[in-house]
This record gives sequence, structure tokens and C-alpha cells, in this order.
Amino acid sequence: MQSLNSFGRLAQAAGRVAVVLAIAAFCTHAVAQAYPSKSIRFVVPFPAGSATDVVGRIVAQAFGEAMGQSVAVENKAGANGILGAEAVKAAAGDGYTFLVTTSTTQAANVSLYKKLPYDPVKDFTPIGKIGETGFILMVRSEFPAKDLKEFIAYGKANPGKLAFGHGSSGSLVSAALLSQMAGIDTVNVPYKGIPPALADLLGGQLQFAFADVGNAVAQMNGGRLRGLAITTARRAGKAPQVPPIGETVKDYEVSAWFGLMAPANLPPDVFAKAQTAFLALMAKPDVREKIAAAGIDIDVQNSAQLARTIDFEIKKWATWVKAAGIAPE
Repeated sequence: MQSLNSFGRLAQAAGRVAVVLAIAAFCTHAVAQAYPSKSIRFVVPFPAGSATDVVGRIVAQAFGEAMGQSVAVENKAGANGILGAEAVKAAAGDGYTFLVTTSTTQAANVSLYKKLPYDPVKDFTPIGKIGETGFILMVRSEFPAKDLKEFIAYGKANPGKLAFGHGSSGSLVSAALLSQMAGIDTVNVPYKGIPPALADLLGGQLQFAFADVGNAVAQMNGGRLRGLAITTARRAGKAPQVPPIGETVKDYEVSAWFGLMAPANLPPDVFAKAQTAFLALMAKPDVREKIAAAGIDIDVQNSAQLARTIDFEIKKWATWVKAAGIAPE
């Protein structure tokens, strides 16, 4: 009998140990799975050196610091940002993949293409808006026109001889809209991004291109390219010497924006942590200074605000694309 009692006590003790171990294992698993528990990926739908890439890398570094994890930036350029957006749509909505989005992928492409492989609203979770930029009309330093009026006059005197390169909806619509409103006949040449278009402009294969402020100013400082006019209604802080196109061509205006998105159906706790980290990093002076230095006018919005912006921008870009006379592909 004593042996049986001893055995029972041993069994009870073993049971208690098993329960404790099970609880410990559960807690360890829960802690290990706390978000984020591994590296995060930022997909940039345009090539290295583009404005989207530059701002994406600034935000990625700060986001990683806020999250306590490394953030890898993956450039997935092509098809006017479609390849990158499609890749993020297909990714798991677990907070480990984000899209450094733009007005191209989330607004303009709706009107530029007959059919998209993604829905810019339903397939993504907005995290927040970063800022905006305009585009500067760039020509080689030896180009005969010294200002926009002379450029338009040259274009009218040389129909079909002005080829422009574009690597985003912003650069395409900017050039096509100017051509339409100023009454000049131009030829468009597509690229995967603005930097390769500028390379061909420098090489003489193109006559002009519209570049985001950051890339434009860098080239202007190099002395081989000149900026004739900017697409926004106001002059850019980084290029105050460049006048708005609207001062010469009435009612002309084009601008682009950048933001951060995640795949659809992001878990509420993951979404809350990601947006909190994003809004906190966008409030940091050093981050804001870096973004501003890249030629981006900071305009922070939270998720709900960005969602409303996207709805509005889809309609606005539809108007611009129609006015530019661009037929959807």
C-alpha cells in the first residue's frame, strides 16, 4: 500500500511538472511570436535612385529602428509600378511586407490601364502618407530654349522632333499634359524609372524629360542639365529659381505623392503597431530633414486620411490623364 501511495504522489508531481512545462512552453511561444519577430520587407516599385527609392530607404531605416527589426528594401521595378504593387498584393498580410506606394500605383494606373492585376483600394491596407513632389522639365544645357516659352515655340517649329522619357505616371502625364495644353507634337519613350530616362537625356537620345525635384536638382547642380519649369502651382524650396508651368500655360498643374501600404486584411494589433511606428518616425526631426533634403514636401497623413486621399486622387488623375489625351493601355 505504501508503494502505491508513493507512486500516486510521484504521478501527481509529474503531472504538476508537465502543466508547468506546458504553460512555460506556451508563454515562450507567445513571446517568440510577438510582432515583429523577424526582418521586414519594403517593396519599392521603381528602380534604385528614383524618388520612391530614396524616400523608401529613409523611412525603412527609421521604421526598422522603431520596430527593433531590420528592414530590407527590395526594388521591384517595371510596368509603371505594377510589378511591385502586385508582389505586395500577393504577400501575406502579416506585417512583414510593405509597399512604398505612390500616386502612380494607387491612383494614376487606374486610368492609364484598361485592367490592373490589383485593386488599389481593396487589395491594400493604408498605413500613412509621407509627402509630395512636383516634376521639373529638364533639357540638356546646350538645348536652344532657355525658358518654357522658348521651349514651346521650339516644339511648335519642330513637330515630332521632341522625344521625352518617362518612368512613372507623374513624368508621363506631366509631359503629355504639357504637350496637349501647349499644342506641341512630342514622342514618348517609356523607361522603368526616371533615372534611366535622365541618363538617356544626358546621352542625347532624348530632348527632354520630367524629373522629380530631388533628381532634377542633383542634375541641375551637375551643370549638364537645366530645369525650365516645374509642374506644381508653387516653386519648390529646393529649386526656387524654377518657375511653375502654370505661369505660362494657364491651369496647368501636376503633383505626385508617396505613402506606405501593406497587403489587405492586416491583423488589428499588427496594423496598430505599424501605424504608431510610422507616425512616430515621421515626427522625428532627423527623418523629416532627410526627406525634405530629397526634394519631398512632407505631408503626413494617417491610415484613414490616406484612404480618403487615394479615393480623391483616383478621380483627379483620371481628369489629368483624359486632359493629356492618353489612351489607356
